[in-house]
Amino acid sequence: MTVELHGSRKQGGITLLGLLFWAIIIGFVALLGMRVLPTVIEYSTISKSVNKIAAEGLTTVPEIRAAFERQKDIDYNITAVNGKDLEITKENDRVVIRFAYNKEVEIMSPVFLLIKYQGSSKSK
Repeated sequence: MTVELHGSRKQGGITLLGLLFWAIIIGFVALLGMRVLPTVIEYSTISKSVNKIAAEGLTTVPEIRAAFERQKDIDYNITAVNGKDLEITKENDRVVIRFAYNKEVEIMSPVFLLIKYQGSSKSK
C-alpha cells in the first residue's frame, strides 16, 4: 500500500547559517557606520565654519586664522584642523579658504580605515 501525497510543498525559509551570515554582515556595516559617522560630522562642522568665516568679509590671513580658532573653541567637535592648517588665498576678489586632512578610523585592531577629507569655501 502506497500513500500518495497530493499538494505537498517544499518548505522555504532561512537556515541558521544563513541567519548568522546576515547577522555578521549587518553587524559589520553597523560597526563601520558607528566608527565613520563622527568623522563625517566633524568634516561637516569644519566646512560650515569655513563657509561662515569666508562670508564674514575678513581680509587678512591672521584675522581668518584667529576667527577659525575662535569658532573651533565654540564648537568642540573640531579636532582635526587648526587655524594654521588652513590654506587661504584670494581668487577674483574673493577669499577662498581650503583645508585637507586625513583621518584614521580603527575598525578592529590592527585594521584601520584611512579617510582623506578636503574642502574649500568661496565667499559670496
